[in-house]
Amino acid sequence: MDKKEIIAFFDRCAPMWDAEMIKNDSIINKILDNAQVGQGMTVLDVACGTGVLFEYYLQRRVASVTGIDIAPQMAKIAAQKFAPEDGVQVICDDVETYAFATKFDRIVVYNALPHFPDQARLIQRLEALLKEGGRLTVAHGMSREAINAIHQGGAAKISSGLMTAESLARIFEEHLHVETILSDQQMYQVCGVRTDGASKHIAL
Repeated sequence: MDKKEIIAFFDRCAPMWDAEMIKNDSIINKILDNAQVGQGMTVLDVACGTGVLFEYYLQRRVASVTGIDIAPQMAKIAAQKFAPEDGVQVICDDVETYAFATKFDRIVVYNALPHFPDQARLIQRLEALLKEGGRLTVAHGMSREAINAIHQGGAAKISSGLMTAESLARIFEEHLHVETILSDQQMYQVCGVRTDGASKHIAL
C-alpha cells in the first residue's frame, strides 16, 4: 500500500463520510467499556477520520481527546466538530512519525487497522505512546468477515485486510498484556495494557 493513495482515497470520501457512516451506539459503547475509557483520561484516537468517536469520549468525561489522521480533509472535518476548549485537538499527520509531546492513558484505533501497511510496526509505535498502565484497543464495529468483504471492493488498493483477532493478539503480546480478544458477528476488538501487573482475560 502507498500512503499517498490512502490519503487521496480518504480525502475523496471525507465530504460524504458522516452521511454514509453506519454506527451502533451499543457496540461503540461496548468497545469503549472494554477499553475502560473513563473520566479524567487522556485519549489518542488514531486515524480518527471525521471524529466519529469524539462525542462518545466526551460523554465519558475524559480529560482530553487527541485525534490524528493522515488525510487532510478527514482531519479538517473532525476539527470543526469540537473546539480546543472542549478538550479536543485534531492533528493532521502520520501517527507513526509524529512527535507527540505526551503519552496517553488510552489509545483507540477504530475501523482503521487494515489501512496501515505494517500493522506490527504500528502496534509497537502505539505501545510506546502509552503511559504505564495505559490501554491500547483496536476495534471494528462490524465482523471481520464484513470488513474484509467491504475492502474487496473500491478500497482493495488501500487495505491489507483485517487479520483474525487471535493473530492480532499475538502481535499485541510482544508488547502488551492482552486483556480482551473478541470477534463475533457484530464487532472485533483486541485490547492490551502496558503494565506487568495485568491479568489476561479472553472475551468470547
